[in-house]
Amino acid sequence: MSKHQPEVPPLRTGEARKPAPGDLALIQGFVNTFDPEYPTEDFADPEALERWLVHYELMDPGAALTGADLELVLRVREALRNVLMTNNGGELDPAAVDTLNAAAKTAELLVRFDTPDGGARLEPMRGGIDGAVGRLLAIVERAQAHGTWARLKACPDVDCGWVFYDWSKNRSATWCSMEVCGNRNKARAYRERQRSHA
Repeated sequence: MSKHQPEVPPLRTGEARKPAPGDLALIQGFVNTFDPEYPTEDFADPEALERWLVHYELMDPGAALTGADLELVLRVREALRNVLMTNNGGELDPAAVDTLNAAAKTAELLVRFDTPDGGARLEPMRGGIDGAVGRLLAIVERAQAHGTWARLKACPDVDCGWVFYDWSKNRSATWCSMEVCGNRNKARAYRERQRSHA
């Protein structure tokens, strides 16, 4: 009798806004596998990570992931969160860039041409965890080329960091939820002003 496998949670894109378009929703859901506000962690162990990657077709089943694999993915996830903070006016951490460059190099991301139309795409040459991370980074590159990447943002609220897609016409959305994070920051700013006047 096979042991019942826990279900893979749906992509966490939030309820306040529409999810990111196309494959970019996978990046949104990937970064949101950790919710700093509550906090909740979908990748509690290597097995949970493997289930998620296999479910979303980033990796073939059967690879036994290790604690080191999990640490790599968590570093990449938080590096992406930092880059998404810069899409919302935050400061880029050079260590985040180093993490993403190292992961792309290890995945051996190369341009591959399809038949019959000759279309080009980035594809990792490595399999397993390195290939899975490489596929995520290839989605980022495609989104940047298509102009959708800049609309994917991490909420700047110090207690949040939730990733959302800015569907506004002028790309001016700041908070993942104006009702929660926006109001919380307005209240925080008001208290700061009151303290400074006192």
